[in-house]
Amino acid sequence: MTQHANVRDFSRRGLIAAAGVGAAALPGLALAQAPAGTPPGPPSTVTMPPRDFSRRGAPTTYFTDPDVLSVDPAFDALVQPNAAITRLWTGALWSEGPAWNAQGRYFIWSDIPNNRQLRWLEDDGHVSVFRMPSNNSNGNSFDFQGRQLSCEHLTRRVVRYELDGSVTVLADSYNGKHLNSPNDVVPHPDGSYWFTDPPYGSNLYEGAPDAAGGPVNPQGHLKPTLGQAQGIGTLKRELPTSTYRVDPAGKIELVLTEEQVPDPNGLCFSPDYKKLYVVSTGKGPGDKGPGGKGDVFVFDVGADNKPANGKRFSDFMVDNVKCGPDGIRCDVDGNLWCASNAGRAVGYNGVTVWTPEGKLIGRIRLPEVCGNICFGGPKRNRLFMVASQSLYALYVNTQGATPG
Repeated sequence: MTQHANVRDFSRRGLIAAAGVGAAALPGLALAQAPAGTPPGPPSTVTMPPRDFSRRGAPTTYFTDPDVLSVDPAFDALVQPNAAITRLWTGALWSEGPAWNAQGRYFIWSDIPNNRQLRWLEDDGHVSVFRMPSNNSNGNSFDFQGRQLSCEHLTRRVVRYELDGSVTVLADSYNGKHLNSPNDVVPHPDGSYWFTDPPYGSNLYEGAPDAAGGPVNPQGHLKPTLGQAQGIGTLKRELPTSTYRVDPAGKIELVLTEEQVPDPNGLCFSPDYKKLYVVSTGKGPGDKGPGGKGDVFVFDVGADNKPANGKRFSDFMVDNVKCGPDGIRCDVDGNLWCASNAGRAVGYNGVTVWTPEGKLIGRIRLPEVCGNICFGGPKRNRLFMVASQSLYALYVNTQGATPG
């Protein structure tokens, strides 16, 4: 699969004409042009004609990348000079679930609608299909023993891939009722796993809707069994949106209710595991209530593993633009790195970076909506960003706080 398999070929002249501007109105932009005869990258957040983010693009960085923005001087210490944002691959339908495998030195992520997981090799940059079908997996992670964890929309479960290749189902129900569509999962040093369960996978594009009469398919017009394996598409939504913990013995505990965090999505722990951050995204399929507001909540986590003292961490309004969070990760100093979905507000999609106190200090601009992020690389100092159809990466001057 080539690096630019799905990038439409169009010329600089055509772009300028479409934008209604002449070359004279574009001083200083020649460095952003792709070399003649090579396909350009996606539209840039800062240049016209578009910046080419690929390895074949013209130089973009002479000290710091123009799309890495220090909102506060504190971010300067986290920026790696001379490191450029690089688009490593494109060709997915919707990218999610980034995770770094330290032993194998490879990176995996989910292409949810294509029902597959992809793998990028650190040694030569090769991308291949890692697992297909993936049961429309969303969030992935690796635990402290190097085992892969996956949230599966289609089967409404959380699984662990053992080192011998077998699969263990960690959770598929709570109190006898089927889960909605597990979204993201993180390991804890005590051997437990924490995961969120919103309803986003109960749609045609990313999983299977409810059977006829369920909240997602009340009139029964959708046929959820079409194109599916036997037994898929027969369930109805039974639970509110919640956050759960699977203890080391396998017991599933409800840790956050829908009232505390509606439509929970990405989640992560602080470096000392004393705080839990949970993203609350928008109203999902079959929701009866108002749904989430596109913000993040933070909780204290005590020795009893019960989140307490919850409060809104931020509403993620930046320059009066909603930079809706999705996947999140902490660095070793406790700063929160958040994928940003600003929709059509070009220039605000990418990543936002916040202090533990909730102060915005930096932004990374991408030309696509960013769904999720993780730290990886042998030193865990490379930020991987899965954004819509593509995979981006940027070296930073810090390290991720947790494995996977």
